[in-house]
Amino acid sequence: MKPKTIHFVSLGCPKNRVDSEVMLGVASAKGYAHTSDAGAADVIVVNTCGFIGEAKKESIETIFELSEMKKLGSCKKLVVTGCLSQRYPDELSERMGEVDHFLGSSDMLKLADVLDGNAERMLIGNPADWVVRASDPRVVTESAVSAYVKIAEGCNRRCGFCTIPEFRGKQRSRPADDVVREAEKLAAQGIVELCLISQDTIAYGRDRDGGEKSGLARLVERVADVPGILWVRLFYLYPEAIDEPLLDLLAHHPRVVPYVDMPLQHASDAMLKRMRRGHGKDRQVKIVERMRDRIPGLSFRTAFIVGHPGETDGEFGELCEFVEWAKFDHVGVFRYSDEESAASFALGDKVKPLVAANRYRKLMALQRRIARERNKALIGRELEVLVTGVSDEHDLVMKGRHRGQAPDIDGEVFVSGGECKAGEIRRVRVAQASDYDVVGELIDAAPLARRAGKSRVALRVV
Repeated sequence: MKPKTIHFVSLGCPKNRVDSEVMLGVASAKGYAHTSDAGAADVIVVNTCGFIGEAKKESIETIFELSEMKKLGSCKKLVVTGCLSQRYPDELSERMGEVDHFLGSSDMLKLADVLDGNAERMLIGNPADWVVRASDPRVVTESAVSAYVKIAEGCNRRCGFCTIPEFRGKQRSRPADDVVREAEKLAAQGIVELCLISQDTIAYGRDRDGGEKSGLARLVERVADVPGILWVRLFYLYPEAIDEPLLDLLAHHPRVVPYVDMPLQHASDAMLKRMRRGHGKDRQVKIVERMRDRIPGLSFRTAFIVGHPGETDGEFGELCEFVEWAKFDHVGVFRYSDEESAASFALGDKVKPLVAANRYRKLMALQRRIARERNKALIGRELEVLVTGVSDEHDLVMKGRHRGQAPDIDGEVFVSGGECKAGEIRRVRVAQASDYDVVGELIDAAPLARRAGKSRVALRVV
């Protein structure tokens, strides 16, 4: 008897990827084997992103592309899940007759009913109904050594450009004990690096009874103390004053990586006000200075939006000056997307798309130069590198990441000059550097630390 097969496409952010991995766990429990060949799959699941215009377009194109497998392949069920279906259920249901089932952004476990064959077409519930739990099935994909862990769902902020609270709901922090249980399960599978994420990580625990600002620090310390975990990394911190306990962990805990992902969005007071960020440039300058002063070897990732309504040439110039001053290690740049349900949609003085595109290119070029200079400054230095596997370019070269490089979004370290294995932390001397990647040689005879990583499902992630 031919085994039942399922194919997944995960679009958007790492938080979506965690949801896809939970659904993959649901499918595995139902006896489905994952296949990377969409044409050979009995069931295809597209986990969509609905955050901005480009993401919505990509999600829709992917759905129509894979719907062809119902004619050309083995597909009997096409399932669409995630943020786009949560945000536009009626429109998608009417216009996409090819889709057999729609699930929302908090309906991951309902895939079991779909696979059992007794589910309705529309299975979109309240986005506040669910947050991932350690007891939920999950199959970690791609990496043999790293995994993302969602510590909360939803968001209580009201940034003008953002629609996420609309289709993800208000902030719902997981109990700390449950997060630690998941960390222990992942460590038992050979995972050595945990990336803690949510929509508003700095606010972790404030929505729970007795919530206070130091809740995140206590959680991070507990996760970092799980046996087998070597690195813990933090993502999506809102730009507000980081409390002393968290600063101390980032500065001194041997397993809490001195890496911070903090989207700042802009650097002009007028623009930050239009964006409803609740602070001005002065706060951001003080935060950057304080963290750089307190955390030795800090790697700082941030993100900015260009082309927001009302952005003038002078305000964009302020942003460029700020980036030049701060010399961030990693920067993501996004062109503003005019979302009909966001507060910024009602603002006048729309920036022309060509102007926004030119600003995007200019800011990316500026950051590329800064990144190149920072990488070249590493030449000759010795770094601890977490080995992640064999290079895609050459089977005699291994690849990995140093502490300042996060999985999937930053550059890599290519390692030669000896033998090493995925899951090891090795000492590497940097010999060459490019804009985002560096090349180095092993200089130790044995790993500083080692865990046996397992091969993972190759999930199609966009």
